[in-house]
Amino acid sequence: MKPIRRLFTAALLVLALAGTGLLSQAPRQAAAPLTDEAKVLEAMHLIQSQPLYEYVVELVSEKYGGRLTGTTEYEACVAWVESRLKGWGVEPGGENGTYRQLFPNPYTIVHKGGVCELLIPAGRGGVVRKAYKYEDEFMPGGTTGTGDVTAEVVYAGYGITAPELGYDDYKGVDVKGKIVLLESEVPVGPGEKTLEPFKKWRPYSFHQYKLKNAAAHGAAGMIYNYGPIGNPNNAYVEGFVYHHVGAAVVADVFAGTGKAHKDVVAAIRKELKPRSFATGKTMRISNRSEHHTDGVGINLLGKITGSDPQLKDEVIIIGGHLDHLGRLWELLPGANDNATAVAVTLGVAEAMAKCAVKPKRTVVFFFFGSEEQSEDQGTE
Repeated sequence: MKPIRRLFTAALLVLALAGTGLLSQAPRQAAAPLTDEAKVLEAMHLIQSQPLYEYVVELVSEKYGGRLTGTTEYEACVAWVESRLKGWGVEPGGENGTYRQLFPNPYTIVHKGGVCELLIPAGRGGVVRKAYKYEDEFMPGGTTGTGDVTAEVVYAGYGITAPELGYDDYKGVDVKGKIVLLESEVPVGPGEKTLEPFKKWRPYSFHQYKLKNAAAHGAAGMIYNYGPIGNPNNAYVEGFVYHHVGAAVVADVFAGTGKAHKDVVAAIRKELKPRSFATGKTMRISNRSEHHTDGVGINLLGKITGSDPQLKDEVIIIGGHLDHLGRLWELLPGANDNATAVAVTLGVAEAMAKCAVKPKRTVVFFFFGSEEQSEDQGTE
């Protein structure tokens, strides 16, 4: 009976398949080979939002300390990106067969505990201290020296000394041992039709110039009307203390002087004449920092060599800066600036490395350091 049952079962299966029409179909032909365009499209589908998001989460984590170039945390981040490139088979594009390109990069670590406060006289020699809030109202300068300064504040405009332009914010004011309040940029902006007027002033717009000029005039410290935004892009002068401050601090310095900040700035810009003055206000600013003159920066480069003998020496560069601001003094993670660009570059690198069609020109994936820092942090 068993053979009969097997035959019966087989017959039912044949009838069932016949009912679906599968038995009547012609044998399937082998799929046509993918075109190069289809292969590239298939590889590009490897770039997905969730992995890119996870790359950003990794880059902004505490272990990389805000990715300040020169620090051990930055180097650890370089190693992590490097491991991704190696794993995908991206070729080294740096020095001596490595992914790395090294360069001198002094850097400054700012420790927790800086102070920014206004000292307000209060009857019979008393003083009321108005402390400003970290991050909301002030941030330490990214290349501040170590020190504790209590002194009068002198408003020194844009902090510029430019004899060839007939302009000197320090003329007629004594800033020795004082704290200077400075504006960012210069009193002349790019014109609608030409950059010529601005070009003459541009060398005086840099943070490094302003800090060095203040120190050269004998100032002991600086409050910089710049944010408050963290920024390690400045010069380092031993013992020179500075903070970035916002509107609340500036308003308090100007209060009771008979001058309105916006009117003073407008007059400087209109007439191109300084409006510096001693404010009569006393402030205390302090910071504790650690400057490293022997810091080493790292650029990270991977590549896919072009497949065309005639075109492979032409290079397409894809990338963004890997670094951010470090800690001032809390962690500044830098998700948008610039972990997002790093994540996208990694996504493209993986897709191109795994793509069956190789580019005709060489593609370099460039993750560079020290975009956020100055090249001028030598001790003075």
